[in-house]
Amino acid sequence: MSRFVDWFFRDRATGAIVIGQWPNLPLWVFGLSAGLAWIVEASAVAVPAWAMPTLQIISAVGLAWWALDEVIRGVNPWRRCLGGGVVLLMLWQLIRRL
Repeated sequence: MSRFVDWFFRDRATGAIVIGQWPNLPLWVFGLSAGLAWIVEASAVAVPAWAMPTLQIISAVGLAWWALDEVIRGVNPWRRCLGGGVVLLMLWQLIRRL
């Protein structure tokens, strides 16, 4: 079991065990736009009709960007699986809405 854990979580470049990392630009884009959408939706502030769909699109693009980047350039199999899981979840949600 320890060999699997070592293989699954070890960064191939540094040799460190990596489970989480400081957020990169796509994750910041997702977090800020999703957080702003949540705040706007929860408040009684009147916003233009285009504001919420725009924030939702920006957050979806940011999350998809992050997930695909993890699949392609993740530092270990854990990060690649995490990105792949998010891609699959986003595709499932998209298919459900069609």
